[in-house]
Amino acid sequence: MGKYESLAKDIIKNVGGKENVLGLTHCVTRLRFTLKDESIANTDVLKNMDGVVTVMKAGGQYQVVIGNHVPDVFKDVCAVAGIQGDAKGEGKKMSASEKVFDMITGIFMPSISILCASGILKGVNTILDMTAIVPAAGGLGQLLAAAADAMFLFFPVILGYNTFKKLGGNPFLGMTLGAALCYPAIQNVELSVLGITVTAGYHSTVLPIILLSFVAVPFEKLLNKIVPDVVKTFVTPAIVLGVMLPVGFCIIGPVATALSNAINNFLSGAYAFSPIIAGALMGGLWQILVMFGVHSAVIMTIIVGLMMGTPQPLMAAMGCCSFVQTGAVIAIWLKTKNQKLKDVALPAWISGIFGVTEPAIYGVTLAHGYQFWLTCAISAVFGGISAALGLACYTMAGMGVFSLPGMINPANAGGSLIMGALYLLASTVAGFVGAFLTFKDEDGTVKESARKESVSELKVKKEELASPLTGKLLPLSEVKDEAFSGELLGKGFAVDPTDGNVYAPCDGTVMTLFPTLHAVGIVSNNGAEVLVHIGLDTVQLNGEHFKAHVAQGDKVTKGQLLITVDLDAVKAAGYSVVTPVIITNTADYLDVVTTKEGNVNSKEDVLTVII
Repeated sequence: MGKYESLAKDIIKNVGGKENVLGLTHCVTRLRFTLKDESIANTDVLKNMDGVVTVMKAGGQYQVVIGNHVPDVFKDVCAVAGIQGDAKGEGKKMSASEKVFDMITGIFMPSISILCASGILKGVNTILDMTAIVPAAGGLGQLLAAAADAMFLFFPVILGYNTFKKLGGNPFLGMTLGAALCYPAIQNVELSVLGITVTAGYHSTVLPIILLSFVAVPFEKLLNKIVPDVVKTFVTPAIVLGVMLPVGFCIIGPVATALSNAINNFLSGAYAFSPIIAGALMGGLWQILVMFGVHSAVIMTIIVGLMMGTPQPLMAAMGCCSFVQTGAVIAIWLKTKNQKLKDVALPAWISGIFGVTEPAIYGVTLAHGYQFWLTCAISAVFGGISAALGLACYTMAGMGVFSLPGMINPANAGGSLIMGALYLLASTVAGFVGAFLTFKDEDGTVKESARKESVSELKVKKEELASPLTGKLLPLSEVKDEAFSGELLGKGFAVDPTDGNVYAPCDGTVMTLFPTLHAVGIVSNNGAEVLVHIGLDTVQLNGEHFKAHVAQGDKVTKGQLLITVDLDAVKAAGYSVVTPVIITNTADYLDVVTTKEGNVNSKEDVLTVII
């Protein structure tokens, strides 16, 4: 077991236990779970867990964002759960689009990090040869070229393994089928097979082996039902290889090649129609695609083009995004007086240098909404600049600073390297300047100095808070959500309401009003930070059955109507209406004491915070 054993145990526990896990893969920064029932996962607990950046639900997957150490966490999670990362089962039904994203992720993501590593090494080899440090014609140069080119040349072998595994076939059979497509003696020579004449080569291809796998796996499963058990382990693979390779080489392969050409021509045509607009769109939208975890579909189309030897200008256009984000977070880190924000921003911009921007997005810029959208706008501008300069990626490479080797044009290695470096540096500076000129601590966060002032000067010896609802008073320990029952968010109480009117528990300011209206945060005039969370998991209702009577930033008085909710409709939708009321800055007080039991009326004092 590795050093993330404790984190792994907490993750498995809060995704609903290992019995709730149907499948698990990971990409560069995320654990991608397929769960039997996503509703029993404790999303709020996971989001607030040390070691977890955030949680996303996209493409039919429950994605736990970890950061660049996700491979190590993945290993420990698999060990804790006793799974191999490829468990199968029947879970919730996915939509057609979710199935597509899930399939693309399963096929490409397991090998994407090695593909990037190979691209980085190709770029480094070019620099070493250009500077005569390690000439390409020398023995070491040729070995390094073999190390860099191997995965690109024999990519069908890797994809055969991944695709068969994803489809439930024997992955080693898929790998062998991919190797057969790359067999040297049949590459780009005229072959006549059963009256069909074909001249084709499948080195460095993507779609032929994938489409062939979609035919071969059902054929393998059919044979496993027919062939006697005593011989199926070797007879089935023999038949699959003997039948599917001719079919794949002569029929499926040419069709897949035509499809690859069509995809590449479409992307090239879109770019040719308006390079600057295409580049701006890619730069501006890329962070949003990453945020929702659906960027793998774009990556797939780019890989298809790169494997065909076609430079990819749109990949260069998206390359600026992590640098813009990193520059903005550096500026915020330097400018903020909020120590908590500083502590989050420092590792976030360090990770951003290496292309891992989820900590920067979720921990810093998205928390200050306009800063995130500003980075998107700046990225759009630089995406357009990339197109105007004619920049492109010539091989798959890494992220952040490691993306630079992929931008080296073999025909102009030195010039393209300098141009790419200046472009990425300029995008970093632009992100820095944009954030430095616009960021203010007051926007989206309370300055640390101001918070300390409120604690030291405004708090009285005690403050009485009223129940925001009429109903039955409950201790937090009875709330069926570990984030509340375990007092992870702070001390307080809960109400099982009989009336849907939610009132202010104190005089203060509405600091947070969620767009879904399921929760409201108030800072009292005496410094107490109060969270009223109406129901459990009601965020999924997206505001349906809720109506707000106040806005974020409003001053409110104790007993003022904040929100009305249709309790019957919420219950009918399958959600609990039990409402936790939490003092989120509990640590600032000597104690938080509930002063009443049983039934309670709204506006009735039920909680005392004590200095």
